Amino acid sequence: MIAYLEGTIISRDEDRIVLLVNHVGYEILLPAHIMEGLKDSPLDGIHAFHIYYHQTERQPKPVLIGFNLEAEKEFFQSFITVEAIGPLKAVKAMTLPVRDIARAIENKDVGVLQKLSGIGNRTAQKIIATLEGKMGKFALIHPGERQKEQGPVPDFTEMVLTVLTNQLGYKPADARRMVTEAMERNPDIATPEELFDEVYRGEKNP
Repeated sequence: MIAYLEGTIISRDEDRIVLLVNHVGYEILLPAHIMEGLKDSPLDGIHAFHIYYHQTERQPKPVLIGFNLEAEKEFFQSFITVEAIGPLKAVKAMTLPVRDIARAIENKDVGVLQKLSGIGNRTAQKIIATLEGKMGKFALIHPGERQKEQGPVPDFTEMVLTVLTNQLGYKPADARRMVTEAMERNPDIATPEELFDEVYRGEKNP
């Protein structure tokens, strides 16, 4: 199964690209917000994508869906657990950045979710009912470029700091500040999940 591809873009269409990797061209579907970010990118530049690989009996032809961040792919895998949202509908629906969709879910903002392509009021309510309370990590995705993974720190905050810097795109200094402030607000935090939730609350209500 293909999980990651890195190469040059040799063609791009409205919702997909062909990525040349070791003399093989891979057709990759991309959410609209990722395609938008490629508009000004040179075709001969190196691009990397985390890949969701979709193939079923009903869909025997493999479909590759690409994301800039591993966290975006992880969000997508949660998104398609919602009733009546399969991978192809999901990738078309993601016309907003994952960060914005996740925050809308956590805030129970049906209006924002209805701005997604093909998502009406009923489906928006299903999305909230299924995923609300699970989106804190994805709501923290940094709007800028991802940063390189930094060295570990002791205890369970190591994982949270690694995810904030490597997957969600925060600078190390900002990630450490966010984690420190979260622990100061709630010294009883005992798990990475609780820490992610507290970090999100702090960034949501500075």
